[in-house]
Amino acid sequence: MFTFVLVSQGAVQNFHAARTVTTVTGQTQTVPGGPIASQEAIKEIGENGGGPFNANSAHPFENPNPITNTLEIWMLLAIPFAFPWMFGKMAGNVKQGIAVLSAMFVLWFAISMVAMIFEANGNPKLTVAGANQKVTATQSGGNMEGKEVRFGPAASGLFASSTTGTSTGAIDAQHDSFTPIGGAAPLVNIMLGEVDPGGTGSGLYGMLLFALLSVFIAGLMVGRTPEYLGKKIQGPEMKLVVLYILLVPVAILCFSAISVVMHSSLNSLENHGPHGLTEMTYAFTSMANNNGSAFGGLTGNTVWFNTTGAAVMLIGRFLLMIPVLAIAGSVGRKQPTPPSAGTFPTNTPLFAALLTGVVVIVVGLTYFPVVALGPVVEHLVGKF
Repeated sequence: MFTFVLVSQGAVQNFHAARTVTTVTGQTQTVPGGPIASQEAIKEIGENGGGPFNANSAHPFENPNPITNTLEIWMLLAIPFAFPWMFGKMAGNVKQGIAVLSAMFVLWFAISMVAMIFEANGNPKLTVAGANQKVTATQSGGNMEGKEVRFGPAASGLFASSTTGTSTGAIDAQHDSFTPIGGAAPLVNIMLGEVDPGGTGSGLYGMLLFALLSVFIAGLMVGRTPEYLGKKIQGPEMKLVVLYILLVPVAILCFSAISVVMHSSLNSLENHGPHGLTEMTYAFTSMANNNGSAFGGLTGNTVWFNTTGAAVMLIGRFLLMIPVLAIAGSVGRKQPTPPSAGTFPTNTPLFAALLTGVVVIVVGLTYFPVVALGPVVEHLVGKF
């Protein structure tokens, strides 16, 4: 169905490798072909992210116009946002799923607005070299660097936030060319563990682990053993939750810290200073959290980045399965506990707000130093 829509809007779908055509100016040009529209539908719905062309969803053969751009954003968000609803149905209480869905939506919406607003407003401290002096100018029409005129800065910011809020990794603009805070939005999205709404399945269980942490904190506040879906959450589960939350940040921050003091890895950076730190951190964050998008500007095809990148991918994509499965087994073996007057309800707007706050605080405390030294410093200094 989506392939037909993409084709109707101009996406390429044929069995030709390439054709040589004559342009309107009389020159010859080789035009690539292939089953592009169907691959694009698979890429977005299945959250693969790898497009047939290097420009990915910024290429007009993959993403011809604003209609297809909006459709592709919907495709990459559809299944991840459907998972919490499915969770509520399977738990026998749709409100449980709505609470998780609400937390996912609030985080996605807030970060999307940050990316869209900062890209639409552009760089307020753009320095232009004149004949005799440098003058400060405002970007008319927003920050269009690294973006397609077909989409504009706001739609590009929305796509960037959506593709990093999920584990898709497709792009319709170069994240490296975003404003500092606009570029921080997709970075922070991945740092959240891609739980807003996250990958197909992985976003749900990532958010459910934050839900276990939330009920544990709520239980400490009211002096009662925390419960979730009628199951007691005790010491063994919380140790595994903490292990899950810390594994990926430790890998990302340690490898990023080592990389920024090695001359060989610094030579891979196109930009230095705060922007270079963001490039370096984004690379490890994207690999560890199974996103696949790139901030750009970093030459990653080196022995160091190939080796360390493989290590963080193994940690983020496979090692995390161990605590998740252990928690599932531990909670699954427990007998349900009937709710009482002291039970903290987990299907209310209050719990959704608590869950959102816990995600922001935990991730913020973990990554705030590197975000502050990267995009925040770059924004305040104004050299971008």
